Amino acid sequence: MQAASPANAGSVLAVRGSVVDVVFDHHAPAIHTLLRAGPDQSIAIEVLTHTDPWRVRGIALTATQGLARGMPVIDTGMPLRAPVGKTIRARMFNVFGAAIDGLAQPVDLAWRGVHRAPPALASRVTQSEVFTTGIKVIDVLVPLERGGKAGLFGGAGVGKTVLLTEMIHNMVSHHDGVSIFCGIGERCREGEELYREMQDSGVLDNMVMLFAQMNEPPGSRFRVGQAALTMAEYFRDDEQRDVLLLVDNIFRFIQAGAEVSALMGQMPSRLGYQPTLGSELAAFEERIANTTSGAITAIQAVYVPADDFTDPAAVHTFSHLSASIVLSRKLTSEGMYPAIDPLQSSSRMATPGIVGARHYALAQEIRRVLAQYAALRDIIAMLGLEQLAPADRTVVGRARRLQRFLTQPFFTTGQFNGLAGKLVSLEDALDGCERILAGEFDDWPESALYMIGAIGEAVKPTTLEPHHA
Repeated sequence: MQAASPANAGSVLAVRGSVVDVVFDHHAPAIHTLLRAGPDQSIAIEVLTHTDPWRVRGIALTATQGLARGMPVIDTGMPLRAPVGKTIRARMFNVFGAAIDGLAQPVDLAWRGVHRAPPALASRVTQSEVFTTGIKVIDVLVPLERGGKAGLFGGAGVGKTVLLTEMIHNMVSHHDGVSIFCGIGERCREGEELYREMQDSGVLDNMVMLFAQMNEPPGSRFRVGQAALTMAEYFRDDEQRDVLLLVDNIFRFIQAGAEVSALMGQMPSRLGYQPTLGSELAAFEERIANTTSGAITAIQAVYVPADDFTDPAAVHTFSHLSASIVLSRKLTSEGMYPAIDPLQSSSRMATPGIVGARHYALAQEIRRVLAQYAALRDIIAMLGLEQLAPADRTVVGRARRLQRFLTQPFFTTGQFNGLAGKLVSLEDALDGCERILAGEFDDWPESALYMIGAIGEAVKPTTLEPHHA
């Protein structure tokens, strides 16, 4: 797979976990060169630093069991490479480009180094076009950008992966391009389920999957993102197709970088993160760009440690995104799925010049009503809804109906909750919100608007249930 050139031979000096020191006979290989060691050369080591003209320190991309001092090391003379070509579609790979879906290794592949520069400024294009997802709360309040970068932020268990898989389901079916799913530090169960799901829904033919599981060494988790980008760049630049890049989870990329940094002996910065966090993340994110030949639209899940949005990992990721979708544990506990917090989420596409005056005004009005409800919640909890002024009571009723209308049954969760998934057009979503704000549903029970698609699916019961706050 990776060609070896034994001209520059070396031997292992020291092994400390995933960190390996190697001394060479002639000269130290260049930074990022891939070395092979072990009895059958199955242990891959990437050069990260030079300690003198003959010695290098590298990080192992595979487990180092069986590696001992004095063992021979081969300089491959090239960096870690990823497979590219038409035959990689509908397949699942690991960081080395080896097929892990139980099928034979694809043929007619070209191999490209994973360390590549971002496209030149002259070749980039900036066009603002909305990327519809069929998910009401996203399309109305946090519209995504075609060729932009969107982040799904949330702590553990608030639904990042579910939302990501729903977006794949909705978009891949009507997205005329190639989708690449990159699992960084994934649970193996999630990867296997996603593969079967894509296979069953018939969209696997236009997908490529790469995985570095949670139990793999940090070096492999740190490089799988670059391998996915190399494949995305091939489809964009060589085949001139639009690419949908899904990354789950970008925090695990940062975490793997912190592990590598600590293993290499670098002094950590704030909260134990690597001092190079900003530049490593920027080198990754800047390769996700639109050029004259095609666009890469990226959607990234971002785990937020302990729900703390001031954590350096979340702060640095925020700065690269055109849309930030924030998931709320409070909404999850209330059963509002998807649990997207409209007051914390934002998108640079939500301007009158891009989405249009009607959509913009409606989104602002929805936010205003929900913000007013949030401000009144403490008063309602202490004094009850009856103590509010009639105008405030109307606002609270409409806000609660809006919250319920913005929930949606997902295709990917139908097997668990028995609800058939719904795909809602932007026009239907806007129409429903407009009618709720106009007071058309003020005398309807809130439950009639919960977990439906378009507003026309709401059914008014013959006997009204009592009004709750």
